[in-house]
Amino acid sequence: MHALKLTQIGNSVGVILPKEVLARLNVEKGDLIYLTDSADGVRITPHDPRFEVQMKAARGIMRKRRNVLHVLAK
Repeated sequence: MHALKLTQIGNSVGVILPKEVLARLNVEKGDLIYLTDSADGVRITPHDPRFEVQMKAARGIMRKRRNVLHVLAK
């Protein structure tokens, strides 16, 4: 567990993540991270949760329309 202190950054308030946390998330300066609500609070992830929903829908379409996509690929 890491205790993080809120700090003033310009006109905003921010959190500085320890390098161990950055390594676990596999992110670095300039990368985007996403905050989503979870059952026990807030979840931080380097993956856009909306993208996963879109990919799930795309996989379903690709599975259903496999023959059409195969013809189009030619």
